[in-house]
Amino acid sequence: MHSRRSVRLIQLVLALSLLGAWEFSVRVGWLDSFFFPLPSDIARQIAEWVVTADFYAQITVTLVEAALAFVIGTALGVVVGLWLALSSLAGQVLDPFLKVMNSIPKVILAPIFALWFGLGIVSKVALGLTLVFFVAFFNTYQGVLEVNPVVLSNARLLGASRYSLLRHVYLPSASTWIISSLRVSIGFAMIGAVVGEYLGSAAGMGHMIAVAESTFDATAVFAGVAVLSAFVLLVDALVSTVERRLLSWRPARETTVRE
Repeated sequence: MHSRRSVRLIQLVLALSLLGAWEFSVRVGWLDSFFFPLPSDIARQIAEWVVTADFYAQITVTLVEAALAFVIGTALGVVVGLWLALSSLAGQVLDPFLKVMNSIPKVILAPIFALWFGLGIVSKVALGLTLVFFVAFFNTYQGVLEVNPVVLSNARLLGASRYSLLRHVYLPSASTWIISSLRVSIGFAMIGAVVGEYLGSAAGMGHMIAVAESTFDATAVFAGVAVLSAFVLLVDALVSTVERRLLSWRPARETTVRE
C-alpha cells in the first residue's frame, strides 16, 4: 500500500503538470485566452479578491447556505432513512413517492423555490437540502437493510429493546454508509447554494460568477470555480479525518499491487 505522503506528492505533481500544460498552451496560442484564461491570471484574480472585505462577505454567504443545507439535509435524510427502513408499512407506502421526488431534476426546482421563498438564503438552502437529503436517505436506508441478520437475531434473543437494537445494531451497521455519503453531500450542498445564487441572488459566489459571466470575464469565472473547489477539498479533508476516527474499528482495506 502506498503511503499517504507519496500519493499526495503524485497528486501535486499531476496538478502542477496540468496547470503548466494549460499555461503553455495558452501562451503559444493553442488555446484561446478568451475562453481559457491563463492560470497565472486566475491566481492573480484570486489574490486580488482575498485582500478585499467584499470577497469574504460573498464567500461567507455561500458557505453558510451550503452548511445549512448539508446539516439539515443530512439530518433529515438519516432520520427518514432509519424510519422507513425499520417500518415496513411506511417504507412500502412512501417508496414510489420518494422515487418520483428523487427523479425530478433538482435544477428546475431553483426558480420554484425562488418564487416560494424569495431570493434570500432560504431558497438556496432549500435547493441544497433537496440534493443532500436523498444522498443521506438512500445510504442510511441501505445501511440499515445491510445489517447482519445473525447479529440482529442474537440481539433479539438476548432481549434487546428497540432502542438497544437501534443504538447497538442498526446505527453501527449504517454508520459506514452514512459517513461515506457525507463526501458526496458536501459537493451537492455547495452545488445547491451556488446554482441558486447563479439563477437569482444579490450575494454569494454564484452571484459573483454570474456577474463575471455577464461581462465575459472568463478569468473571474474560473477564479470563482477555483475558490469553491478549494473549499470543497478542505471540507472533504475534514470529513476524511472524522471518518478515520469514527470508523477506526473498521479493518484497513488491502491494496493489491500488480506487477
